[in-house]
Amino acid sequence: MSVEKHLKITGSSEISWKDAIVQTVAEASKTIDYLTSVTILSQRASINGKKIAEYFVDLDICFTIDRDRDS
Repeated sequence: MSVEKHLKITGSSEISWKDAIVQTVAEASKTIDYLTSVTILSQRASINGKKIAEYFVDLDICFTIDRDRDS
């Protein structure tokens, strides 16, 4: 039997929403094993003057629980 866990995480980038997604997944993968999927829940940005200053994404990341893993 396979069990998956979902986590809602938020990330940001000064470049783009795509970069925010890629960087957030890369950062999550450093401490979470067995990532299987990501769903983009929302995107938003902060504005400074007339320009976008920072892009934000809320993500639902999913990973498989390893029942055989040693503590």
